[in-house]
Amino acid sequence: MLLRSAVSFSTTRRRQRGRRGAANWWPIILSAALLAAALTAFLARALPPLPISIVSILHTSAASPITNSTVHDEEKHTDGGQKFTSMIRAEMITMEAEGGNASDKMSNSTKIEAAVNELPSIIGVPSSSKLERYRKEVQPHNHGQKIPFWVLPPDEAMLYAKREIEHAPLITDDPDVYAPAFWNLSAFRRSYELMERILKVYVYADGSRPIFHKPELQGIYASEGWFMKLMEESRQFHAKDPEKAHLFYLPYSSRQLRDVLYIPGSHNLRPLAIFLRDYVNSISSKYPFWNRTRGSNHFLVACHDWGPYSTTLHTELRKNTIKALCNADSSEGIFMRGRDVSLPETSIKVPKRPLKYVGRGKPVTQRPILAFYAGSMHGRVRPTLEKLWGKNANGDMRIFRRLPNRVSRNMSYIEHMKSSRFCICPMGYEVNSPRIVEAIYYECVPVIIADNFVLPFEEVLNWNTFSVVVAEKDMANLKNILLGITLKRYLKMQECVKKVQKHFLWHSRPEKYDLFHMILHSIWLSRLHQI
Repeated sequence: MLLRSAVSFSTTRRRQRGRRGAANWWPIILSAALLAAALTAFLARALPPLPISIVSILHTSAASPITNSTVHDEEKHTDGGQKFTSMIRAEMITMEAEGGNASDKMSNSTKIEAAVNELPSIIGVPSSSKLERYRKEVQPHNHGQKIPFWVLPPDEAMLYAKREIEHAPLITDDPDVYAPAFWNLSAFRRSYELMERILKVYVYADGSRPIFHKPELQGIYASEGWFMKLMEESRQFHAKDPEKAHLFYLPYSSRQLRDVLYIPGSHNLRPLAIFLRDYVNSISSKYPFWNRTRGSNHFLVACHDWGPYSTTLHTELRKNTIKALCNADSSEGIFMRGRDVSLPETSIKVPKRPLKYVGRGKPVTQRPILAFYAGSMHGRVRPTLEKLWGKNANGDMRIFRRLPNRVSRNMSYIEHMKSSRFCICPMGYEVNSPRIVEAIYYECVPVIIADNFVLPFEEVLNWNTFSVVVAEKDMANLKNILLGITLKRYLKMQECVKKVQKHFLWHSRPEKYDLFHMILHSIWLSRLHQI
């Protein structure tokens, strides 16, 4: 009896434990159901309606090129969720291309991105796949959808940008840039926008001052220093991770290279070239980035006249690297038009106020002087210019060796520029001259006399609309060429000078379309052309 009671009690306890165990499963099941419902509701709110192209992909059946074995493999490895994630990401860039309200797009993009980021952990997507599986199995069947550029490798993101620029939407006017000054406003605007959103530049930390990382912000070679300063300070374009960089910057100063290594009077530039060769060899052995492209996604910025010649002892540096040079002479076989970039030479007098003396030009009615030049007479062009026109220094063609004291007491150099319709910008020892940008600053139409000089930003700016280029052989006919420009055309040219001035200004903090951005855009565009 006692034994029977014990067995009965034991059986009852087991049944009770079984019932309690079963009861303990119900909260878990209920929680899972609620979580699934919440997830469904969240996705319904967060994601916009899927386009037909994505719906058709998600509902691929036996007619799909994807085989049944592939489907079973995806189900087996839970990569169907990854496929869905990739398609949602692809839709983001489609939304962006279609336009619409900017705040709506930002809201939708934020919601989608949040949803996509949560999906892998919820539905068990393996983190190891992502891009490669998308390319192999999904992208060929996604009916033209594009993978977002921010998950693309750098070169593929550049290819995406290149295609976008080639199919840029038509723009005929823009409040921020002056359409008549551009060859193709639509392509420029699209390229500039993509640069702002995509481009990342890795700046090498190697190299010690003063040759490296010490920008010279004053004088006629200040362009390289200002670019170095703003590039190294940039939060927008400066890449901390070199694997995500589209371009690599060699942050040295050609001016400092000359000051430190050149032996005065030696006429020997070889020590400069040896130093730069050894520097490139050092970074190419220390890092893998140079060797991946043989330096074609690297660039340098050098404004000193000797900048091109310091690259001659390293073949890849000379042939492959994008060189932004003030001395942009296409006749010497170093500067390559279409790959290298013409760097505007700017004379900065007050580094703390780079815009001092800029602007405040006069209207044409207050410009009695037809053409003006004053300066030293070195090089092959200036002595000829002075010989032809220097005798007319008190007339409408005011060409001086240097501005005499008797003249400057009555009218300064800057006042002469502001009082002249045309400012003569002849080459010196080299093709470049800071007078071109000075003329633009003082709203004087520049007259450029320098055969083989590649003009800054010529790939986007139409210099014919705001300058006059005179061949060296035509200097004897200079006055007739200038007088042949009608008043109507001149007024348009001077107006254009005023409008393009913004593209040649340095700011302590870069502003949209200013000189820093235009130089960077030319480098970006050069790299796009290579891809």
